[in-house]
Amino acid sequence: MNKKTIGKVLNYIGKYKIFLGLSVLFAALSVVLTLYVPILIGKAIDCIIDAGRVDFDKMLPILIKAMAAVGITSLLQWLMNVCNNKITYNVVRDIRKEAIRKIEKLPLKYIDSRSYGEVVSRVVADVDTFSEGLLMGFTQFFTGVVTILGTLIFMLTINVKITLVVVLVTPVSLFVAKFIASKTFSMFKLQSETRGEQTAFIDEMIGNLKVVQAYAHEDKNMEKFDDINERLEKASLRAIFFSSITNPSTRFVNSLVYTGVALSGAIIAVNGGISVGRLSTFLSYANQYTKPFNEISGVVTELQNAIACASRIFELIEEEPEKADSENAVVLNNAEGNVELKNVYFSYVPEKKLIEDFNLTVKKGQRVAIVGPTGCGKTTLINLLMRFYDVNSGEIKIDGNDIRNITRHSLRSNFGMVLQETWLKNGTIRENIVMGKPDATDDEIIEAAKAAHSHSFIKRLPNGYDTVIGEDGGNLSQGQKQLLCITRIMLALPPMLILDEATSSIDTRTEIKIQEAFARMMKGRTSFIVAHRLSTIKEADIILVMKDGNIIEQGNHEELIVKNGFYTKLYNSQFSQ
Repeated sequence: MNKKTIGKVLNYIGKYKIFLGLSVLFAALSVVLTLYVPILIGKAIDCIIDAGRVDFDKMLPILIKAMAAVGITSLLQWLMNVCNNKITYNVVRDIRKEAIRKIEKLPLKYIDSRSYGEVVSRVVADVDTFSEGLLMGFTQFFTGVVTILGTLIFMLTINVKITLVVVLVTPVSLFVAKFIASKTFSMFKLQSETRGEQTAFIDEMIGNLKVVQAYAHEDKNMEKFDDINERLEKASLRAIFFSSITNPSTRFVNSLVYTGVALSGAIIAVNGGISVGRLSTFLSYANQYTKPFNEISGVVTELQNAIACASRIFELIEEEPEKADSENAVVLNNAEGNVELKNVYFSYVPEKKLIEDFNLTVKKGQRVAIVGPTGCGKTTLINLLMRFYDVNSGEIKIDGNDIRNITRHSLRSNFGMVLQETWLKNGTIRENIVMGKPDATDDEIIEAAKAAHSHSFIKRLPNGYDTVIGEDGGNLSQGQKQLLCITRIMLALPPMLILDEATSSIDTRTEIKIQEAFARMMKGRTSFIVAHRLSTIKEADIILVMKDGNIIEQGNHEELIVKNGFYTKLYNSQFSQ
């Protein structure tokens, strides 16, 4: 079992020392009372003097005490379970909260390099499995340990010789449990990882179901799912099989303990060394002594699974976060929009070069269009401007400040983004529009919607602006989703704009109106426009023609056409007719 992971779990548990202390106290008291009951039963048996000779006057108070002890034990065990539940679910809440906070602080490259389903599996499925194992561990582990110690003390007070028989055979049970448990951790970890892979695939398949059906890829997906499912089956069967043999193995060893106590006790009782009642008490203790070993062995296998899941959660929590803003970071308020990129080098992976020695100067209010073939670095440039990724070397400045010395929040709040990929959340139309300006009035929202030409379709929805849409826009068309994203920017009106194929999903007639609205919005604002349709960027002040991460041509539309270079070829390929 991973000791480091256990240490981290204990640190979380340590925050709830009061509940932990109460749980141990209630466990100890319930065990003491549980162990007191066999003594009372033994005394009651000794009240049976001979056939037809029973001392009922002496037996009745003993039985009343035994019933009271059982009742109080039940109450204490209930209180112990309440404390254990408090500890478990508080720990789970803390871990989930920390995991979500870490996801928000992780650099974008972490999310980009992993499937969403795998990350979701860690935060949801793995934490659930961990909580189940932890709760079982608390409920049975504390009680089991205290029971073992308590029964040993009580047995020693009754007969030392018989107790020694019990103690000598016990290590065999511990050795068997430890041997099996040491083999199962890696199996449970593999099971958890494969389950994460399966969750990721299901998430991917459901999220892209239209594409799957459009390309008749259902059979291929089923083959892949069956492969993952079979691997999960094998991993789960191995883990469960090896963990399941722990309990029968320890039960076999513990039955030897009980047999040894019964034989040695019978011999001593025949020789008058112990009464029948006390021997029955001892046999009850022997049974209670061995029972926790069975329970703990079962708990250990559950804990193995829980710790394997916890290690995956902690891997996420301990990931290197996005580099924090420097202490003297500048808060950028109402940026003018002067942007300079100087000797910028960047690549997503070191072995694959992308942007090299990139230089660009953009003055306040200029419209910069970025064109070029797929993979040339257009969207990467946007990622760098927004500090979703930091440059490998060189610098990007806004109003003379290196963006690495500007707080991320203030930097991003000065940019408005409309991308080809729409960003909508589960909520009302109004909630989706006001994300960039939460305090906007109804009049401002409607005015922005009219400017973005979304007001008419919003009014046709069942509840207008209060219509609830699902994740990623629900049943809205792709064009309607994009209009909502444009409305969001129209409302916020930040000093700098990034439009990455912002009208790609909109019909031509609406696009002309949107372009007019954009033209009004971009007036006096620094704008970066990524476009494949060159008709949308003819009015740009600067057109950057990119290829393989470098600017190969630069100028306005007329200047680039005169050069008869790469831009001219791109333009003619779209308008040759």
